[in-house]
Amino acid sequence: MNPFGHRIRRIDQLEDLFGDAGEASIRKEVDHVHPHYRALIEASPFVILATSGPDGLDASPRGDPPGFVVVDDAKTLLMPERRGNNRIDSLRNIVGDPRVALLFLIPGHGETLRVNGRARISVAPGLLVRFAMDGKAPKCVLVIDVDTVYFQCARAIHRSKLWEAVVGGEALPTPGKILQALTEGSMDGETYDRELPARQKSTLY
Repeated sequence: MNPFGHRIRRIDQLEDLFGDAGEASIRKEVDHVHPHYRALIEASPFVILATSGPDGLDASPRGDPPGFVVVDDAKTLLMPERRGNNRIDSLRNIVGDPRVALLFLIPGHGETLRVNGRARISVAPGLLVRFAMDGKAPKCVLVIDVDTVYFQCARAIHRSKLWEAVVGGEALPTPGKILQALTEGSMDGETYDRELPARQKSTLY
């Protein structure tokens, strides 16, 4: 069977396949951070940041204590950029294309929150000091102008049993094993894995 012979190519085909969106699905979307949506943002310790740039797409995790993404006002979010691997893929994209999408998760909570907007990168001293953790300021802060906000229903979380499932670490390849394989042995996987916990702890902020 050729799956490409049954490809959806037009919006009207897609709409016929799925039908009309429910009233709640439309009315839940607003152009600002409603107080109820603010409560979800302030409860979230984890968000996925999606960006687009000339070199492609990027979706990467951001995490900190709940409320680390600050609702500065109903149209503005602030998010610190903590230490990482210095690839800065998301930031490179934002320089070229400010459009961003955020997906907030709350452990144990089925609904997620989606925010679409436009970001700019700030190194304003006052902002950096405001987001200091353990006496260390972030490299920069994303200032996000909100375009749309809405909650995503819990079906995906329920289907995945995300907050119930625990996958044993022994069943998964370690970062060191992955790197050793991808570098054809030029990186010592055992050494990498042994040193990783201490390195991550010392460079958390």
